[in-house]
Amino acid sequence: MPRVRFAPSPTGSLHLGNALTAVANRNFGGTMLLRIDDTDPARNVEGGEEAILADLEWLGVLWDEGPVHQSTRLDRYREAAEPLGARFDGVTLLRDDGTATYHLASVVDDLDFGITNVIRGNDHRPHEELHRRLHRALGHEPPEFVYHGLVLGEDGHKLSKRHGAGSVAQLREAGIPAAAVRAYLDELGLPRHDVHLDLPRIRRFAIEAIAALSDEELAAAADAPLELVPALRGARDLNEAREYARQILEPEPVELPEEARPTLERFKELGGADGKTVVRELKAVGGNLKALRLALTGRDKGPELAAIVEALPREEALRRVDAAL
Repeated sequence: MPRVRFAPSPTGSLHLGNALTAVANRNFGGTMLLRIDDTDPARNVEGGEEAILADLEWLGVLWDEGPVHQSTRLDRYREAAEPLGARFDGVTLLRDDGTATYHLASVVDDLDFGITNVIRGNDHRPHEELHRRLHRALGHEPPEFVYHGLVLGEDGHKLSKRHGAGSVAQLREAGIPAAAVRAYLDELGLPRHDVHLDLPRIRRFAIEAIAALSDEELAAAADAPLELVPALRGARDLNEAREYARQILEPEPVELPEEARPTLERFKELGGADGKTVVRELKAVGGNLKALRLALTGRDKGPELAAIVEALPREEALRRVDAAL
């Protein structure tokens, strides 16, 4: 059975390139080890590991073993380096303080944990030959190395926070559902060449993901009462869904001009008609639908007007209309 590993450094939320590596390892099958490459204190960020674990769980990338911390295995790396010396093929294996460099620690871990397939980004390809020689020098055949293209920003550079939506945390904060990000990474698979981050594609997946949520799931994701869900269905992301809920639950005060009165009076006459009927009847008499939306929410844009009418108790809708007049 294959044994794979995902080995991030604890530097904070995963950028999408690292997330792609995690998903590719998980989708490869077999047993997945989570390893935290924390031997370089200068790179470690407080809370960085917790952010990575949260990202993986949010994406549904669950590991079978670990997390194993390289910082707990320093004696093992020194032991492995003894027959090789502090340098190997001109590359430093042990720093002056006795800690292992990336190359030694990574190879020893892959060896000790029986990793059969190393799946990682193309930026690691230059390390392959050295790692193969290290494996053989330590008395073992190397694993199979599999590479995928990097995820680049629109400017062609590796993703970073400056790209605005380059990390899992940034996408989550933008209201993109986890299922949409996972669908995008699943679709990328193991790209042979570098790919540019396609935010419009992720946003299309977000619309599909929201449509696939049950009423209960969407209400929970938007922190909204269940009865508001029909008004949230047109949202393009979860932040927009939360804003739609806020519009209905927390209307902005508004005063409308006298010319809005005929529309609002007609609305009151329609009694307990459903939202679609109300909108249809108002359209038929040339009603000012924007004025009704403003009266009910205090905003001129938002969910479908029929859904707003449907979501509000009749008495509350009438109270808002009267207040607007």
